[in-house]
Amino acid sequence: MKTVAVSVVIPVYNEEQSLASLFARLYPALDALAIPFEVIFVNDGSRDRSAALLREQFQKRPEVTRVVLFNGNFGQHMAILAGFERCRGERIVTLDADLQNPPEEIGRLLAKMDEGFDYVGGVRRHRRDTAFRRAASQAMNWLRERITRIRMTDQGCMLRAYSRSIVEAINACREVNTFIPALAYTFAQRPIEIEVEHEARAAGESKYSLHRLIQLNYDLITGFSIRPLQLFSLIGMLVAAASVLAYIVVIVERWMLAETFADALLAVWDRDILEFFLTGMLLFGLGLVGEYVGRIYEQVRQRPRYLVQAILEKED
Repeated sequence: MKTVAVSVVIPVYNEEQSLASLFARLYPALDALAIPFEVIFVNDGSRDRSAALLREQFQKRPEVTRVVLFNGNFGQHMAILAGFERCRGERIVTLDADLQNPPEEIGRLLAKMDEGFDYVGGVRRHRRDTAFRRAASQAMNWLRERITRIRMTDQGCMLRAYSRSIVEAINACREVNTFIPALAYTFAQRPIEIEVEHEARAAGESKYSLHRLIQLNYDLITGFSIRPLQLFSLIGMLVAAASVLAYIVVIVERWMLAETFADALLAVWDRDILEFFLTGMLLFGLGLVGEYVGRIYEQVRQRPRYLVQAILEKED
């Protein structure tokens, strides 16, 4: 297999409006590095003309372009994994197709790796997202770091560089649901973060709805820590103890205020306080346990993580 200095892996999903601009900026930026490179586009079941545009670009630059076509939509992280499993580079860079992370920044990540770092994460400078998305991202970053002990300033930035050894370690993992930047961080010996530019989306719309962002963070938290289960057990014990104490206090008070012995007996059977405290905790706990059980269920089925329809590449 042909060995190249850097592989750029780009997941694509309904990016017809931005691909032409991406091609016009990406290839000159990589040519300027004056090193052997390849670009691997992974079309994640786009419903627009993205696949056709990728095919046209492959025909223009077949010596440095490879295209993986999924036969369905399997998600951004599965697309990245497909690129990782087929890349040839000694260093691998991931990049979004929407141009919010400028491809001209790739050289800065590689220069940082020249200093001996094996994992370079991007931190978006002056984010061009809505205030809600920035606030939600900050909150999830804080929660993730407290639960998983994985320190990433900006988990939503796709512009990242990985050494070959880290990518091979990721490929050896067979998890159905994972969060690649966090997984890479656990394998890295010398990780570092640098600030990168962030531009407003020029065309199209974000592919991450609120539901998908929540699911992504569920994958991140439950995939790297069992601390939520431990925390829930601790809270459950504390709430149960507090509920019992409150129940005893109320029963004693009612017993003392009861006019007859029969009223006192009826007071003992009043369970409203326990129900009020414990029902909500029980439902939350079932949902949390269900998330972990669901991950086990998906893993033991051993279904393919993604299905490839075709691969466009020039034979060596």
